[in-house]
Amino acid sequence: MAKNISVGIDLGGTKIMAVIFDKNFNVLGSERVPTEGHKGSKEGLKRILNTVNVALESADLNKDDVVACGIGCPGVVDFSSGVLREAANLGWKDVEVGRYLSKKLEAEVAVLNDVDAGTYGEYHLGAAQGAHSVFGVFPGTGVGGGFVYDGKILRGKTASCMEFGRYRMLGSTIEGELHEPVALEALCGRLGIASSCVIEASRGNASSIMENAGTDIRKIKSGTIKKSIDLGEDNVLQIMKRSIYYLGVGVTSVVELLAPEVVVLGGGLVEKMPELYLEGVKDTVQKFGSKALADGVDFRVAKNGDFTVAIGAASYALERA
Repeated sequence: MAKNISVGIDLGGTKIMAVIFDKNFNVLGSERVPTEGHKGSKEGLKRILNTVNVALESADLNKDDVVACGIGCPGVVDFSSGVLREAANLGWKDVEVGRYLSKKLEAEVAVLNDVDAGTYGEYHLGAAQGAHSVFGVFPGTGVGGGFVYDGKILRGKTASCMEFGRYRMLGSTIEGELHEPVALEALCGRLGIASSCVIEASRGNASSIMENAGTDIRKIKSGTIKKSIDLGEDNVLQIMKRSIYYLGVGVTSVVELLAPEVVVLGGGLVEKMPELYLEGVKDTVQKFGSKALADGVDFRVAKNGDFTVAIGAASYALERA
């Protein structure tokens, strides 16, 4: 008897997570490990598969129970062939993710961009249920974007699109100086924010960051930044406000171009500081956007939390199984 078991995988810049769902998307088991992308894509694929197998074991299941598997990957994905074309934050290129997992799991595997998957998850079972058009913005290690229109993920002919983190901001840095055009994720991704936090920590303006992470930007996680703000380290708060302002400027452009009904904010930074992000992005869009378009957007925080990419990837795969 078919169990309608699906697997959702979130391949992130810092973590791999596999989640096992029943037909109603109740979580039956999960496993999470560091990505360790620097070890290369071959080791990475083995690590993904092992994470899935451990998650299945935790649910007392095996690969024969799986009817669908979806994986959300950072970067540009060729969804027709299941190839991860480029993942800058991992240093991977042209990785046959779909082929590898399909062979090992003996099941069809849907390969999506991670924020496409996250946005689809929020559309299907989260903050944007029932919406006609949804723009998902997920600042994490970098910054990702996804767009669902009338139940379909917005894409190019064969490749994922909405590489929102590569949107170029003219004459901006997180410190406010004038420069050549800079990618949005350098201003709004966690690594860019962490770099500015290190400067403040080195100046003696963020002692909690120096105590908890030193000057290693890899150790400055979303929780580290949130703790610093909670302790009243105002220089870090100002870094975050500037970063969110620039994110809002980028979101304004998408609102002007595509007029989404809902903008969903998700990812690790948003999970730790939801009100700061929600208010900052909304205020910036309303300040710079067309009133007729900006007033028609409902800004929401993602509901599915850490599982949002896995839910979206699994539900997308299950619908096509």
